[in-house]
Amino acid sequence: MARVWFAKGATQARKIMQGLQGRGNAVESVRTARHYEQSLARVADWQKAEHKAGREGGDLRTLTVEQAERFLAERSESVRQSQLNMDRQAIECMMRHSTGHLAADERLSIVRSELDDALGSRAYTTDQVSAVAERQQEPNALATHIAHAAGLRAHELYTLRPAHERPADDRPARDDKFSVRDGERYTVIGKGGLCREVLLPRGLADRLENTRLAEPERINDRGVFYERAYAIPGGNRWSASFTRASQRGLGWSNGAHGVRHSYAQERMGELQRSGLAYRDALETVSQEMGHFRPAITEVYLR
Repeated sequence: MARVWFAKGATQARKIMQGLQGRGNAVESVRTARHYEQSLARVADWQKAEHKAGREGGDLRTLTVEQAERFLAERSESVRQSQLNMDRQAIECMMRHSTGHLAADERLSIVRSELDDALGSRAYTTDQVSAVAERQQEPNALATHIAHAAGLRAHELYTLRPAHERPADDRPARDDKFSVRDGERYTVIGKGGLCREVLLPRGLADRLENTRLAEPERINDRGVFYERAYAIPGGNRWSASFTRASQRGLGWSNGAHGVRHSYAQERMGELQRSGLAYRDALETVSQEMGHFRPAITEVYLR
């Protein structure tokens, strides 16, 4: 069955590219056209897999912006940034010049490779996280403790909301999710627009609520806009603060993404000590971290 899907995906991609190459300067070179065709074939195969799994699918000509960004979010866990950019550019080219789902001046959201982030970072110990936070101003220090406690990506700090205000998306979840720990439920918006639950210790939740803004504030981080409800930093601003504080306090920095490694390793240890088998613990941690597949979580366990 997978072989049939690949042939159909490749056929769709080839037809799209033949049409684009017939439009003059829509594609710059034969080499670019070949890379774009390979990328679009993967998208078509992904759409069919989504349809088989009971989710919204279709073919390349019906691909929506939301579907495209979900594809890129999932893809970001398995490829480097250069390939992810190529996939995004191929989809944009198709949507602008073939299907008309993007205007000439519109772009898909730029998705960062989580594989690059994961391979480029290492875990911090709890004491090391505290040493970093001690060398930050209070808003950045609070963001550091929250990111560590909940395993957040940098941009997710901007998207924190109490779970009762914004429920998580309906996705499969193990009963073991957040077991062993206690605290307050919040939600964040992660890769591909996925809204998931996270857990904050009550002390951190109280500190966070003390920074609640009277009205949400629009924040621009690397060209992407977020609406934050709390007066704490996130994204590049927090990441840069973390790196500087780590270099001052520890003499080195593994980057702010290292706190997600810390979360993954700490949670795996907690869950396995509570009696969960490795694969069950891995699946649970994967869901808590907002990964689309457990395999990427294993990268964080190095």
